[in-house]
Amino acid sequence: MQFNEYYNGRTGLTVGVNKVLFSEETPYQKVEILETDTWGNMMTIDGMVMLSEKDEFVYHEMLAHVPMFAHPKPRRVLIIGGGDGGTAREVLRHPSVEHVDMVEIDEAVVRAAKQYLPDVGDFDNPKLHVRFEDGITFVEKVSDPYDVIIIDGSDPVGPAVELFSESFYRNCYNALTPQGILSSQTESPWVPSYHPAIRKLFQSLDTIFDVSRMYLAYIPLYPSGMWSLAYASKGLHPHDPEVLDRVVKGTTSMDDSLRYYNPEIHQGSFALPGFVREILR
Repeated sequence: MQFNEYYNGRTGLTVGVNKVLFSEETPYQKVEILETDTWGNMMTIDGMVMLSEKDEFVYHEMLAHVPMFAHPKPRRVLIIGGGDGGTAREVLRHPSVEHVDMVEIDEAVVRAAKQYLPDVGDFDNPKLHVRFEDGITFVEKVSDPYDVIIIDGSDPVGPAVELFSESFYRNCYNALTPQGILSSQTESPWVPSYHPAIRKLFQSLDTIFDVSRMYLAYIPLYPSGMWSLAYASKGLHPHDPEVLDRVVKGTTSMDDSLRYYNPEIHQGSFALPGFVREILR
């Protein structure tokens, strides 16, 4: 049995599947966990790969640690989406963190992850508060602002479409503290159908935030393997000397747990190939 995800005509990804471990059509989407022949257990939503046990560390480390180390002392963190728990796990490695709200619209994602991806999340951590509601609505009514907001959503289809809108990011800006920082997944630069959403998102961030930058990571099971992410802040640049100093000191204390992210990756991930810069223009 094979799993196929097509992202450009008949071009896509093929993964060998031993068996289907979980499959549920929820009010929002179809959630599945597949036991693969190479990548361990793999979660898909509406036929798109969200993560596998073997490569999830790349995405979660890059989405979480770039903004977390950029902030001088992140105490309160909001994660929109992220129902598998991997982003929260990485956020909770930071000793300054006191409270994490993870707002996931679909309870089935968390339930499936807890049962079939048990090593991904840190759901028993008392600092983590899981809320099953619409993250788009949630950020409209935040009264106690966050130091870091991380958008760990799926592709811009179905319930995740609004996660790419300017109004959503304006609400995120308002939900951040004066030194607040945001990160978000922003699709693959190699897939032409994603380009309009990528361009629109970064135009919004440029308009709303003082600093906005794209950075890259390489995730084997995501379309094309190259994936883009967004960094946006109210003033702190990801290459500020104080930020780079925090990255060096912080990663040294986390060395045993980090498998992708390091000080060189933090700096180098913001170097964009020419064709990626053209998308943003």
